[in-house]
Amino acid sequence: MYNIIGKEESFKTLTLAEAMNVAKTMNEFVTIRCKDFEVVGKFGVDTVADGLCPDGIQYDWNKTSRIGRVKRERV
Repeated sequence: MYNIIGKEESFKTLTLAEAMNVAKTMNEFVTIRCKDFEVVGKFGVDTVADGLCPDGIQYDWNKTSRIGRVKRERV
């Protein structure tokens, strides 16, 4: 049994897949709980398009600019 807890609503499902689908349709920060673990977050927010996150904030993280950064700072 999986409990999906939102701000004002909560639901119960039998599978994790169903719980994640319900969380996506709720479109808010939720907690999914079962007897073995707990997952929190806003489900379905996983894309960056045209340099923007789904909430409109600019996504500027760049892995290549961070390679060796710590090593250079020590010198």
